[in-house]
Amino acid sequence: MVAFLRLALRRVAMMPVMILGIALLVFVVLQFSPADPAYNALGESAGPEAREAFAEANGLNDPLPVRYFDFLGQLLHFDLGMTVPPSQPVIDRITAAFPLTLQLTFLGLLLAVVLAVVGGVLGAMYRDRWPDQLFRVLSMAGVAVPSFWLGVLLIQQFALNTRIFPTGGYTNPADSFSGWLTTMALPAVSLAVPVAASLARLVRTSMVAELDRDYVRTARGNGLPVLLVIRSVLRNALVTPLTVLGVKVGYLLSGAVVIEAIFDLPGMGKLILEGVTGGDVALVQGTVLTIAIAFLVVNVIVDLLYLLVNPRIRTV
Repeated sequence: MVAFLRLALRRVAMMPVMILGIALLVFVVLQFSPADPAYNALGESAGPEAREAFAEANGLNDPLPVRYFDFLGQLLHFDLGMTVPPSQPVIDRITAAFPLTLQLTFLGLLLAVVLAVVGGVLGAMYRDRWPDQLFRVLSMAGVAVPSFWLGVLLIQQFALNTRIFPTGGYTNPADSFSGWLTTMALPAVSLAVPVAASLARLVRTSMVAELDRDYVRTARGNGLPVLLVIRSVLRNALVTPLTVLGVKVGYLLSGAVVIEAIFDLPGMGKLILEGVTGGDVALVQGTVLTIAIAFLVVNVIVDLLYLLVNPRIRTV
């Protein structure tokens, strides 16, 4: 337990350094944006003198290091700036949009894990037989299908042709839980299928390796129930897929941004699209930074889970 706490504190202690690096990368990259903050804030009618006065008042003429440290100071106070007129705090826009992105990511992750575990276990249990062959074909197809293209197909089939689900929009779960599930079903499936296919192949490979071990043969020879053996094998087999789960969650977060645009969901994807099309550097900067930090936090959590399920690494 002491070793686990030591490694956990080490992972957490690295987070501020990584956040500083992420903030620097996002800030520097967006400095090359062709968007003019003065033009976006003052409008077309503003003359060169007014734009220069705006740039001077807002520190846009300061050297890049000075602007970066000003940005860090604002970030420490949870101040991400203001959007272009009509001006709103960027943090308020993100606070309203980020929960939806988290909902979609969580649903996609839950569905992906369920499909991956079921498919991987069945493929390993029926190795080289028709269920395994079917699993391989489906997993290869799932990996090859882009989530946005799958989303378009699902809209065509289940929203336009059969009208089972809506083509887009969002229903708050507090207003109608069934309506929320209906609006989130197709986006979650679009997001989950490629991740589930990739994870399922890892689960199947790990399960096959564990099923060939001596302790499994001994357990079967002693007449232990199959479900009990599978449960023990599955716990050991999930160690390897868990190592890549953090990366997959990052894929889900970034993929959710694209899926939200396809299904017209008012999440972080809509904010990024709005910021890019409107030349709103502050909005894009705050949204990208939030997603990057969320990705970092998720990876740290996955690392901690990996330490819990794999005691051998605690001695490293």
